[in-house]
Amino acid sequence: MADTPRVELTPAAADLLRKLRQAHGPLMFHQSGGCCDGSAPMCYPDGEFRTGDSDILLASLTVAGVSEPVPFWMSKTQFEVWSHTRLIVDVVAGRGSGFSLEAPEGVRFLIRSRLVGS
Repeated sequence: MADTPRVELTPAAADLLRKLRQAHGPLMFHQSGGCCDGSAPMCYPDGEFRTGDSDILLASLTVAGVSEPVPFWMSKTQFEVWSHTRLIVDVVAGRGSGFSLEAPEGVRFLIRSRLVGS
């Protein structure tokens, strides 16, 4: 499915990104699948998390009311595992254990996924 986006936002995630953008400026996501809060997507001020050759840009997320897209990066090794899925960024109550910007809000970003055709 060529038109199926690799990454999308729930309305709750988009609302939280608008709030975080207002407080912190341009934003970015990185999904590592590593140590910090399992495989939760981490939201940072854009450019604060350094990406490199071991990462790929999966999407530039458009959020209504936010002037610039929010890049969504993933480590290549994590992408190999999740390449057959569409990632849906959502928000749930509870504080994550990572360094993501939403932690002080009492919520955390979470990935839900759906299989996509090849």
